[in-house]
Amino acid sequence: MRSTTEQDGVSVARRLTMAFGLLITLLLIIGGGALAVSQVADDTHDRSSRLQPLMRENVRVRDQVTRVSRAVRTYLLTGDTAARSSYRQTRAEPFTALAEARRVAPAWARPNLAAQDRRLRSYVRIADRQAQARPGSADARRLTEEAGRRLSAFDATNQRLEVRLTGEIQRLEDGADRFLDGSTVAVGVLLAVGGALAVATAVRTTRSLTGPLRTTAGTLDRLASGEHSARAREAGPREIRAVARSVNALADESDRLRAVEEERRRLSQAAREVGIRIRDRLDVDYVLDAACRGVGEVLSADYVFILITADEGSAFPVARVWSAERGLLPREETRNMPTLPADVVRDHYRRGTVWLVTDMPRYLSEKTPMPNAPGSFGRTGMPDENRAVAAALGLDSAVITPIGVGEEPIGAVTVARTDADRPWSEVDIDIAESMASGVGRALHTSLLYRQETDLVEKLRALDQAKSDFLSTVSHELRTPLTSIVGYIELLKDDGTGPLTPPQLRMLDVVDRNANRLRALIEDLLTLSRIESGAFGSRKEPVDLCRLLASAADAIRPAADAARVAVETDCPPRPLVLEADADQLDRVLMNLLSNAVKFTPEGGKVTLRAEARDGEAVLSVSDTGIGIPAAEQERLFQRFFRASNATDAAIPGTGLGLTIVRTIVENHGGEMTVASEEGRGTHFTARFPIGAGDGATASS
Repeated sequence: MRSTTEQDGVSVARRLTMAFGLLITLLLIIGGGALAVSQVADDTHDRSSRLQPLMRENVRVRDQVTRVSRAVRTYLLTGDTAARSSYRQTRAEPFTALAEARRVAPAWARPNLAAQDRRLRSYVRIADRQAQARPGSADARRLTEEAGRRLSAFDATNQRLEVRLTGEIQRLEDGADRFLDGSTVAVGVLLAVGGALAVATAVRTTRSLTGPLRTTAGTLDRLASGEHSARAREAGPREIRAVARSVNALADESDRLRAVEEERRRLSQAAREVGIRIRDRLDVDYVLDAACRGVGEVLSADYVFILITADEGSAFPVARVWSAERGLLPREETRNMPTLPADVVRDHYRRGTVWLVTDMPRYLSEKTPMPNAPGSFGRTGMPDENRAVAAALGLDSAVITPIGVGEEPIGAVTVARTDADRPWSEVDIDIAESMASGVGRALHTSLLYRQETDLVEKLRALDQAKSDFLSTVSHELRTPLTSIVGYIELLKDDGTGPLTPPQLRMLDVVDRNANRLRALIEDLLTLSRIESGAFGSRKEPVDLCRLLASAADAIRPAADAARVAVETDCPPRPLVLEADADQLDRVLMNLLSNAVKFTPEGGKVTLRAEARDGEAVLSVSDTGIGIPAAEQERLFQRFFRASNATDAAIPGTGLGLTIVRTIVENHGGEMTVASEEGRGTHFTARFPIGAGDGATASS
């Protein structure tokens, strides 16, 4: 004997079948009748609608013929040429309308349209002659009478078609109305009978369903309002019990997802805190230690391995190991860990995926290829040394995440567990990947910082070695050079005996080059003092105009030899400022010697000093070869020489302007240059004038 629940289920199913069967039958009957009525009505309407375009085109033809007739009559009555022009413009429009009417006309209407076309052409021939006739003439009156007869014949033909179309449309519409009235009555009867049956069946079926459904709906409302412990009671027909079970299953899944999301939030917050701690310092060792410990604690791992490489070798060595029991393993023990083949890391890094290894013991007993594993692990299995270490540590599962920035990985983060009952969840894997990405960025930054720090230290050591070398060489060259210059002077003295003119010329050459070498040594020593911070200025009142005149006198022999004119421009009164006279003289001589050296024969060098806006302005201008615009920013760099000077093989060290700018800035001034290649160069030095400059400064 069936249980009451089973009987209720069967009864509901049967009632639903009867109810829907009745409704479907009623819908089919009504739908079929409505479809038939609609089909007949559509057919009637379609036939009627197919006549409407012809009716419109027939009326349009008559209207356009009327416009044509009106235009030609207006011309004959008034003589207005605009009316004749209007006739000529509208003459072809009735024929166009007739062509459109023939296109949409049924077969029975086409003879009438053909007759209209003939009568219209007959009329237009007369109208064309009217348009050529003189208004008011006898010929015009005769043509008007003939045109009227032909137009009347056209109108009669057009009216016959309109009457026929109107009657046909009316007949179709009357038939459709009668059919629709009858169909409406029949459908109404069917709706009344079917509606009564449907209501009775619906009431019975609804009563058997509403109770259990109301209970289930109440459970859904409680769940929606936040009562997560609410569950539906499984009662009533089988279908409703299935709905209740589904509601309960969804509630259980919702609880599970909330727990997962809560776990994700907890792990994400912990991961963020670890990330902040990792980024706290740029030291690589600190980042490795903090990352290894933080990743292990957040993910509740048994072991964390961080592998990192500084090159593109064939393997990634282990840099740090963390154990849940022992913490960070000693460096000696870490260095003995086997490396990870590079292809294993690069494969997943280039695909942007992590590698989850489960059931690891089955691959540790013997060298078995691992399914879907990257690189050599998938071809030949784990290397012997890796299997030995994994077995010794008792690893059961691991998540391996490549890390790096750019196209190549810099390492990998591996988190492992030893308990098979603690598998890695999707949340664990996502957090592991997110934390590994942060570790990769922090390591990349730290490694770059370490490389930059090492490079800076090397550059500083190299720069110091260079400065020491320059200082040593300069001092060592000074002594023999002083001896050379001294013996040159002794040789020129009459006390050593007379010299022939060729010997005197050779001594002049030796003396000139010795002085050049001495100037170079002085520049190197000055540069060395500048770089060591020992360069200073001993300031005292100095007349800039006197220094300018002295420098011009000193450079004039060299300028005369090069056939370059030297002009000076200085105010008549002294221009006094607090400065180091020797250093300002060196500025003037460097600028003047450069100007003379880079100015071709027939050129001019101008030396000018003036007081302007509380400053002493010193300028040296020349009409020489100039400086390329692209190279002017580098002009004051050490050892820099303009390309056009190098191409012209003009000697120089590239130190003079560096020293000049240092001296000017050491006096609180500013050095600027303006030059145009092939037209000359203008150097300007500005020095402050005022009592607050200070009298002396330690050297």
